[in-house]
Amino acid sequence: MNNNTIISIQPLGFMWPVSDPFLFCAHHLDHFPAGNENMGPAASLKGRNLGQDFTIKDGWRMYHGETVPGFPAHPHRGFETVTIVKQGFVDHSDSHGQAGRYGNGDVQWMTAGEGLQHCEMFPLLNTETENPAELFQVWLNLPKAKKFAKPYFKMLWAENIPVLNIKDEAGHVTEITVIAGKIGDTMAPPPAPDSWAADAANDVAVWDIRMVAGATFTLPAAGAGTKRTLYFYRGSSLNIGDTVVDASKAAEVKADIPLTLVNGQSEGYLMVLQGKPINEPVAQYGPFVMNSQAEIQQAINDYRRTEFGGWPWPRYDVVHPRNQARFARYADGTAENP
Repeated sequence: MNNNTIISIQPLGFMWPVSDPFLFCAHHLDHFPAGNENMGPAASLKGRNLGQDFTIKDGWRMYHGETVPGFPAHPHRGFETVTIVKQGFVDHSDSHGQAGRYGNGDVQWMTAGEGLQHCEMFPLLNTETENPAELFQVWLNLPKAKKFAKPYFKMLWAENIPVLNIKDEAGHVTEITVIAGKIGDTMAPPPAPDSWAADAANDVAVWDIRMVAGATFTLPAAGAGTKRTLYFYRGSSLNIGDTVVDASKAAEVKADIPLTLVNGQSEGYLMVLQGKPINEPVAQYGPFVMNSQAEIQQAINDYRRTEFGGWPWPRYDVVHPRNQARFARYADGTAENP
């Protein structure tokens, strides 16, 4: 290992190792079967631990869903979720009456702030063919000054997320989807306004990178004090500086120097998460992330008392009509489509 470049290497599983300002990252990859009339799997659910189905069986999981895969209504306070859907769809509903359907390259950026409930269901829209799904959910912390920001969500539609294509000297292409931050002169769409990422000085970046076989690409240096981790989640091998890394590995690297990547003999995919640390105490209890245990207890008490606005939907695992196109509807009544 070249100690001038790589700080540590760890294996990747369903949940990925992260560092401040990030709290959590999960990589969902499910080969769902065709959908039934309820947009759930047209397959037997026998033998599954419904409500807590996180074990891959026949290539897929139900997660907390019992009819449709996904995550029925649950609360959050004190941080943000960035949900990156490469394939498949997510149906969003929340305690503020907001809703949406997004997928196939879309990203949802949601600030939980002072607290809200939401559900994230994975509707299986295709009834004749399989419904493959791949998504990443990243939790980005909020600093103490923003823990009680007003809840907010916005859509970064795939059509509006810049994709940078860079050729090396041999003509091999590296494709970078710029979800947050900037690379060179290419800037991502603005994040949520109260986000740690909203201040460019915090150097937050989220990049999804695809390298063709044999491609070479140099990551530019980040700012002083920035932490950067590369997640090599699919491929054969990747040279990170002088170190060869197999797939399904996370490499925390020194961010303040340029870093040359050379992909192996098959197409390679990696995610980059970087940012300056918030450097504040972190107290976490499930979906609540605050700065002290007293604030965690207050979050629990507030949720029991208010349910963060209650749940205005007729069921806790809301899915939108099968023929509904991608959309977002916000608390002020406005709606948008890509």
